[in-house]
Amino acid sequence: MSDLPDPVSNPQINHTQIFINNEWHNSVSGKTFPTINPATEEKIADVQEGDKADVDKAVAAARAAFKLGSPWRTMDASQRGRLMQKLADLIERDRVYLASLEVVDNGKPFADAYDADLGEVINVIRYYAGWCDKICGKTIPADGPMFCYTRHEPVGVCGQIIPWNYPLSMFTWKIGPALACGNTIVMKPAEQTPLSALYMGKLFMEAGFPAGVINIVPGYGPTAGAAIAEHMDVDKVAFTGSTEVGRIVQQAAGKSNLKRVTLELGGKSPVIVFADSDLDFAVANCHHALFWNMGQNCCAGSRTFVEESVYDEFVKRSVERAKKRKVGEGFQSGVEQGPQVNQEQFDKILGLIEEGKKEGA
Repeated sequence: MSDLPDPVSNPQINHTQIFINNEWHNSVSGKTFPTINPATEEKIADVQEGDKADVDKAVAAARAAFKLGSPWRTMDASQRGRLMQKLADLIERDRVYLASLEVVDNGKPFADAYDADLGEVINVIRYYAGWCDKICGKTIPADGPMFCYTRHEPVGVCGQIIPWNYPLSMFTWKIGPALACGNTIVMKPAEQTPLSALYMGKLFMEAGFPAGVINIVPGYGPTAGAAIAEHMDVDKVAFTGSTEVGRIVQQAAGKSNLKRVTLELGGKSPVIVFADSDLDFAVANCHHALFWNMGQNCCAGSRTFVEESVYDEFVKRSVERAKKRKVGEGFQSGVEQGPQVNQEQFDKILGLIEEGKKEGA
């Protein structure tokens, strides 16, 4: 885009600690883990590694913030909306920095991070801010001398576990509805991409959210993630990621306090191309469906069914389009495809390609 601002090619990293109760903490264990730039495979920073002990601290802070009579629970719903609008304003102010941070930590092209991801992040927060004072129950006609009504109450402490493919988008998809309804949050960002989530802690404080409303614990799935899913004082857990781990989360929720569970898991989304399609349009959109975000997409069009009479021509044009795709480092102008998020993901994709060849692709 011609009006795309210049990125911050070497963004300063100021927040690598655990965010609990509007304060920055080192991990109880003293452990850290590195977060890596996928384009250079160089370490960006060492991040505090949260585990069960840190999750316990975060849940306690979230529970205290949710108590009846607390500033968060007694806050007018309209004021909750104003805080969320202020948060959106701050994200908009720091949009270039946050998009640049996503490039460094995730690898995606700056244009995608700035236009698509951050644009969506701001819109999502503003959308849910508008819902804060519009959540209401019903009065229900009932026989006899009865007064029947329903009242919508917040669930409580929400544990949220997000993946690495859209770090800030996933963050806001989770916090937006939870905050609008008056819940408190313990968030675990993906260990591959924790930096933008941690920066959000700074913005929450600046926006004026009360202490303990949101807590951010970077760490690994089997430790920090499992501690959230198993925690007896977490009322709901939301997870986005693989089907395999989704099963583990659901089992942990059931074995603990039978907490509510929301899962968004991977799939194999099909695209169907018929012979009477506009073939150029079909090729362009099937290409985008598969290659967008380096193919690291929960709903990527990873299966394409093409009517036999146009199959060969579709494949020919698809190959031509794929060869034109510009691959490079995310800050380079015109780049469509950055690196995969890490070596593990890169090797997995190459393995799937080889497997497909062996099966006749």
